[in-house]
Amino acid sequence: MDYNMTEKHAIKPEQSIELLKELHILTRDGKLNQDSRRKLKQVNHLYQFIEPLLKEVQQDHSDITLVDHGAGKSYLGFILYDLFFKSQEGSPRIFGIETRDELVEKSRALAAKLQFPGMSFLNLSVAESITSDALPETVDVVTALHACNTATDDAIHFALKKKARFIVLVPCCQAEVAAVLRKNKAANLASNSLTELWRHPIHTREFGSHVTNVLRCLQLEAHGYQVNVTELVGWEHSMKNELIIATYKDLPRRRPTERLTELLNSLSLTEMSDRFFIS
Repeated sequence: MDYNMTEKHAIKPEQSIELLKELHILTRDGKLNQDSRRKLKQVNHLYQFIEPLLKEVQQDHSDITLVDHGAGKSYLGFILYDLFFKSQEGSPRIFGIETRDELVEKSRALAAKLQFPGMSFLNLSVAESITSDALPETVDVVTALHACNTATDDAIHFALKKKARFIVLVPCCQAEVAAVLRKNKAANLASNSLTELWRHPIHTREFGSHVTNVLRCLQLEAHGYQVNVTELVGWEHSMKNELIIATYKDLPRRRPTERLTELLNSLSLTEMSDRFFIS
């Protein structure tokens, strides 16, 4: 394969060229254009965050289970399986959760073609997956990348119910908190100077997005998780560049629970308590 130096650097030596072609990251003659190079860099960069988590689980058991919510075309799932899962002993599994039936069918066909037996794809919403019998009672890793609006919160709910050891989130398009901030803005302007933080519509949207992720982090901490938040470097085309990685450590829950309550009260978001307090 006649790759130029940039392509050699972008493609890992162990990556399946056939898979990259099937995902349309590589052209049929094995070339990368600028868009596909960026896409490959994004997924490979995220893999660098997830691989250590998989190796940590592997120290306990080989039958690793990962559930990817809002899988879309399952770029992440296929790359993870190609680079890590397919070489593992036991019966590790990746489940891709996606509502668009045509994408589910294409992913199933591709997994069969590539002989990736440990990949399954389910035509479910994230909320439906929480109670679906098609998924195991416990899972090791939950991912949700750019799952829009409340789908990220449903993925957190799923992870908590399934006692996930690791949760990897790249939130996207969260509008629910902003809508509540907007609704209560007029009543709070005179009495609470903090309301100035979201008085203008553009600030309402951006502040609402930020607060949503802060509440999610506190929620995870209130369930005993250690939470790290960083920038997902490499997703240059997206403004939604926040990466949340939660690791279950059975940490003390009282203080983050109190802070979560205080924040909801101070921002007049108490009507959203049910979303962020999940028993």
